[in-house]
Amino acid sequence: MMKVPLLDLKAQLAPLRDEILEAVTDVIDSTQYILGDKVRLLEEHVASYCGTNHGVGVSSGTDALLAALMALGVGPGDLVLTTPYTFIATLGSVLRLGAQPVFVDIDPVTFNISPDRMAEVLASDPAQTEKIKVVLPVHLYGQCADMGRIMELAGHYGIAVLEDAAQAIGASCPCIDQGEMNWKRAGALGDAGCFSFFPSKNLGGVGDGGMIVCNNDKLAHDIRIIRVHGGAPKYYHAVVGGNFRLDPMQAAVLEIKLSHLPDWHRARRRNAQIYDRLFAEAGLIANGSVEIPQAVYQGQAEKESYDPDYHIYNQYVVRVKDRDSLKNFLFEKNVGAEIYYPVPLHKQKVVENLGYNDLCFPEAERAAAETLALPIYPELTEEMLEYVVDRIAQFFK
Repeated sequence: MMKVPLLDLKAQLAPLRDEILEAVTDVIDSTQYILGDKVRLLEEHVASYCGTNHGVGVSSGTDALLAALMALGVGPGDLVLTTPYTFIATLGSVLRLGAQPVFVDIDPVTFNISPDRMAEVLASDPAQTEKIKVVLPVHLYGQCADMGRIMELAGHYGIAVLEDAAQAIGASCPCIDQGEMNWKRAGALGDAGCFSFFPSKNLGGVGDGGMIVCNNDKLAHDIRIIRVHGGAPKYYHAVVGGNFRLDPMQAAVLEIKLSHLPDWHRARRRNAQIYDRLFAEAGLIANGSVEIPQAVYQGQAEKESYDPDYHIYNQYVVRVKDRDSLKNFLFEKNVGAEIYYPVPLHKQKVVENLGYNDLCFPEAERAAAETLALPIYPELTEEMLEYVVDRIAQFFK
């Protein structure tokens, strides 16, 4: 029986192993184990790749969110508008600063925060809106949220925008820039953007790591101070910070992988397109058994003969009615699959005091009950993809 894991990091490592070992050895031999040239080089290259002026390497995607929120002045009594359908790090970073979330339901097609619902929330309670310090959209599964409308709304109310782009480094979307339509990458769309280099990400390290990118000189300066305990100069502390430094060993590995990222993005899109075709040929879309993910910016990209990473497919997520049974069936057939995310944030125990219920965010509830992520990593063969779809078709017979 064929085996198709959800992710196979060994397949990615194999052709890079010698180069990575050499880079890690260089770091060890240098004895420069905290920040330094390796981190600085990666910061410059990631910022350039994203189209921003600054990159600040930090210890994880979670610490990227935390440090950026701190630099934006979020604290007790403040509100942060965000999505209820994402990983707990988004919410946890808000709560750790003594702030509270204002949740907005998601768009059912993209799973990203809905600008329509966002507009309703911002207009419905002026007293609440005055307390919203930051809008925190998440670019879920590798596709940007509708940042054009989000930035317009946030700008109207004078609210900063921090992108949680943990799953979306390199993803791009169209937006109005100085009166003209342009494509920009995640992280360059709001006031700042946060990335995770967790090993399962499209650009993943050999441990934890993260980065914040932005164009604002002062914001970048403040974040750099915050990541070293708020010390500027060393041993002089006007603000509270943390130990949020990116490890140079991670930076050395990520620098090698960064050059391969465009090819890996293309391979993931290729795999997604094969999945789309196979599901259609199996009749699973037409009969309503499976809803496949939609790349909402693809049509415009093709119309404009532009070839950005309109979707980078950190995950390929389908909707199915009997999701849990299908996941168990696939496990029995040696196919990896995962549920992202079974419990939406408004139902988590850490915010039960806010009084949300099942009716508050119906699209987030439905996504939590129906979605399943399938293997999508670049090294998958078409035969492996066929095996996955064949097993799903077998389940629905």
